[in-house]
Amino acid sequence: MSIPQTSAVIGAGSMGPGIAALLARYGSRVRLNDVSQEALTRAEATCAAVVTHLDELDVPVTPGGSVVFEADLATALDGADLVIEAIPEQIDLKKTVLARIESAVRDDVIIATNTSGIPISDMAVAMSHPGRFIGMHWSNPPHLIPMIEVVKGRDTAAEVEERLVAVVESFGFEAVREKEVPGFIENRVLYAVLRECMSLVEQGVASQRDLDTCVKWGIGYKLAVIGPMRLVDMAGLDIYEAVASYLNKDLSNESGVSPLVTDLTEQGKLGMKTGDGLYPYGEGDVAAKRAQIVRGLVRVRKALSEIEPV
Repeated sequence: MSIPQTSAVIGAGSMGPGIAALLARYGSRVRLNDVSQEALTRAEATCAAVVTHLDELDVPVTPGGSVVFEADLATALDGADLVIEAIPEQIDLKKTVLARIESAVRDDVIIATNTSGIPISDMAVAMSHPGRFIGMHWSNPPHLIPMIEVVKGRDTAAEVEERLVAVVESFGFEAVREKEVPGFIENRVLYAVLRECMSLVEQGVASQRDLDTCVKWGIGYKLAVIGPMRLVDMAGLDIYEAVASYLNKDLSNESGVSPLVTDLTEQGKLGMKTGDGLYPYGEGDVAAKRAQIVRGLVRVRKALSEIEPV
């Protein structure tokens, strides 16, 4: 299966518009659906920005692609060859919507979920034919991060996995096949890093800015070129064993949420969305910082694309 002729993306929040615009870039007729007309209006502006980013990356334009912003779910699903659910991370809501999707599409249509960590099998219980249901976790921003986690549920058919991997690879992204575990690979590794980072800031070991600098250049720079398994090989397993033997026991094993995060959340300081969080943001800072991040991601992706896999 290559790029589907007609796709439906259900949910026009933080991920849906980028997914829709990328699929359209490769020739799919996409219907982006949301119950909120306000969300659809915002999504139009987001899709326009995505097109600019894809231009900067020199992503080729395949004729025939388009995005239609559709408030009616049945209309969005009519004739779809692939459905990607990208609604909020609430399992009961997802179950309800997935049941509606399943009843409205052909039997051969893949139904994929962009959940960032809810077990696929837990959602599939709402479906009559769970064999065609699969995880398709895009990384945010979805049109810029060229990797998608493809996660089979307990009942997902092997043929469905193969078809979805082919879709991912047809627009030049890496498909990472995974077994089903809570949080999948990306978020499990990310949250392990974030847990240690929060702990170090709470202990006063470093400021937020110094910690970000250390992780960006001391860890992120290397990991962008060398994956963690290859990095251990490069350093030597004997070195890893020696350091891990004393360091692992001292790392944070906090099973709850960081008090630093809880305190800020209770104060309504949620980060960029409220203009205050682990960092303060003045007027205009959030938009400027978001734009800076996107420019950085575009430039880094260009650079990494020129490097042979290590």
